Amino acid sequence: MTPPVFKTRITELFGIDHPILCGGLMWLADANFVGAVVNAGGMGFITPRSFPSLNDYRTQLRKCREITEGKPFGVNIYVSARPDANEELGIFLDVAIEEEVEFVETAGFSPKAFLPRIKDAGMKVIHKCTTLRHAQSAAKAGVDAITILGAEAGGHPGMNMIGGIVQGAVVPDGLDIPVVLAGGVGTGRQLLAALSLGTDGILMGSRMTVAEEIWADDKYKQRVAETVESDTRIVMSTFNDNSRVLDNATAKAVNELEQQGVKDFEQYKPLVQGPNQREAYASGNFDQGTLSMGQSCTFANEIVSVEKIFDDILSDAIEMQDRLSSLAIEKG
Repeated sequence: MTPPVFKTRITELFGIDHPILCGGLMWLADANFVGAVVNAGGMGFITPRSFPSLNDYRTQLRKCREITEGKPFGVNIYVSARPDANEELGIFLDVAIEEEVEFVETAGFSPKAFLPRIKDAGMKVIHKCTTLRHAQSAAKAGVDAITILGAEAGGHPGMNMIGGIVQGAVVPDGLDIPVVLAGGVGTGRQLLAALSLGTDGILMGSRMTVAEEIWADDKYKQRVAETVESDTRIVMSTFNDNSRVLDNATAKAVNELEQQGVKDFEQYKPLVQGPNQREAYASGNFDQGTLSMGQSCTFANEIVSVEKIFDDILSDAIEMQDRLSSLAIEKG
C-alpha cells in the first residue's frame, strides 16, 4: 500500500491516509468493497438500501468492522424528495448509530432533517451537491464537508450540468468547509488537478466498478473495462432528473421514449426500476436496466483490486507532481 502522499482537511476529517473517497454505489457498496477501500487508505460508504433486510444491513456493518479491524467507515443515506420514501432513513441511521459507524454520506435532497440525530451521535457527515447554492445551504445546515458533482458523474449529476473543472474552481471559494470533487475522476493527475483547484480530495464511483472486491459478475466488469468516455448517456431529463448511465439497450429504449415526448412515468417504470439494476449486476447482463455510469469509466480498463487502483492513482499523482515541478521557471 502506498504511504501517505497528501495531507488535506479531508484526510484529517476522516482520519485516512489518502484524500480519496468512494461513494455509496447502490447495490454494490457492501462490506467487502467498503472494507477494501478503508484498508487501502480511503473512505467508503455502505448503502443500506442495497440489502433485503435490516438484519442483512446490520450484518454488513459488523462484517465491515471485522474487515477493517476496527478502522472507521461510513454509510450512505439517500434523501428523497418524497417524504414517504424517507421513512426508513431514520431506521438506517439508528442501526448505524447502534453499530458505532462514524461517518455518513448524504445525497439527494437536503439532509437538514436528519442532521440533529447524526450530530447527537457524534457522527460526521459529507453531503453530495450539484451546485454551489445547494452546497452553501447544506453547509449552513451543519454538514462537515461537501462533495461537489461535475456533469461527468454517473447517477444524478443535476440539471445544471456544470463541468467538474468549473465546480472544482468555484465551489471551494464559496465555502469554509472541506470540498471533495467528483464526476469523471479516476486518475492521479485528476487528483492532483483537484487539489490544485482548491478542493480537498476526490470521490470516485464508476472508476471502482471493476474492482475485484465488487460482487458484480465479471461479465459486467469486463463490459465496463471496455468502455470509453463516450459510452454513457443522459436519460430521464423529461422528468427533470438527469441520470447518466451506461449507454446500453435499456438506455436507448428510455431515450426513444423521451424522443417521442412520452411523459407518462408508468411507461418508463419497467425499464428504470431498481431491481433491474441488481439483476444486471448479478447476471452480468449489462443491457438490462439503467446502470449508473460516469465518464470515468474510460479509466476503469482492467479488473484489479481496490488497493491496486489506489496505488496506480497515487503513483500517477506523484509522477504528475514531478512533471509540474519540472515545468516551473526558476526565478532569478
